[in-house]
Amino acid sequence: MPDENAISSVYNLIGETGFERLVAAFYRRVPGDDILGPMYPAHDLAGAEHRLKGFLIFRFGGPDRYLQERGHPQLRMRHAPFAIDEAARHRWVKLMDEALVEAELPEAATTVIRDFLHDVATFLINRGPKPNMIN
Repeated sequence: MPDENAISSVYNLIGETGFERLVAAFYRRVPGDDILGPMYPAHDLAGAEHRLKGFLIFRFGGPDRYLQERGHPQLRMRHAPFAIDEAARHRWVKLMDEALVEAELPEAATTVIRDFLHDVATFLINRGPKPNMIN
């Protein structure tokens, strides 16, 4: 996990527009994906995009609108209804890594965001064994 100072400085590097580009690039990939697509109801894709963008902005040092709207992230609880196994984790990371490339963020921000999201994706595995280390 990246250190807290590196995490909290990302917002200053990329601002809201950087997170908007990243999250939009990710959600363009989701509907057609055979593993992740079924986990995201089509009627709520815009809502999912809004929630992820708000969470990332808050988590990486931006305004705390996510907390004001939704309270504590409670990531495990919020993701419990979804069957997240190693394959789903890998696919989510793959699509997010592709989105990071598409978003063309500064390398310093990309590295911190990627490391954080890979760790969180592993943390959210709730079906099957949880690997000790996944790239």
